[in-house]
Amino acid sequence: MTGGRNDTAAGRIRLVIVGDSTVCVQPEESPCRGWGQFIQGFFDGTVRVINRARSGRSTKTFLQEGLWSDALAEKPDYVLIQFGHNDSHEPGRPESTDAAGDYRDYLRRYVDESRAAGATPILVTPMHRRTFGADGTLADTLRPYADAMEAVAAEENVALIDLHAASGELFARLGDEASAEMAHEPGDRTHFNEKGAKVMAGLVIKEMGRAEPRLGRHRNTADAGNRTS
Repeated sequence: MTGGRNDTAAGRIRLVIVGDSTVCVQPEESPCRGWGQFIQGFFDGTVRVINRARSGRSTKTFLQEGLWSDALAEKPDYVLIQFGHNDSHEPGRPESTDAAGDYRDYLRRYVDESRAAGATPILVTPMHRRTFGADGTLADTLRPYADAMEAVAAEENVALIDLHAASGELFARLGDEASAEMAHEPGDRTHFNEKGAKVMAGLVIKEMGRAEPRLGRHRNTADAGNRTS
């Protein structure tokens, strides 16, 4: 559903989300959930969330498959952009990108094309994988991609929500066993169940007021997370 004219007439803000499996709307029958499924409940009625994220995609493949064009066709006022997990796959895979190279180039394209379409882009760094060493230390496998996104945000003067830092602090505090309660199945270090996805959504919203105050002022803290999009 698009409904752009109806939203505009009603004065609603259109927030489009793009990203991967940690963000997208997952099948009803699956225990896996993306944080984008729960963002709607953190906003008041003036915001409509449209989740266009898709499992398995990277900055590159989301563009190549026309999914980005579909997202822009929703006529967003704001776009939340989180990629990195699939970009970080080993070189040679169709979805992989280089954190120091084409990953940054693709992010600049998302930023430029959002602005050209009249939307405000907001970059969201990829959350940590819940991978711990034998000594209990949280591994930081996605740091190059988080750093690259932060650099593009500074270069392009784009709002940034540092979910990588926020999730890393949380997982390090909880440790391996407690953070595993957020996993959608035992042994999965990347994907979330409903509890974990809601926690990630809460971390995104917590930073929203600082990163993009114009959108952050529409947060609905009284009913946060109780509804889904």
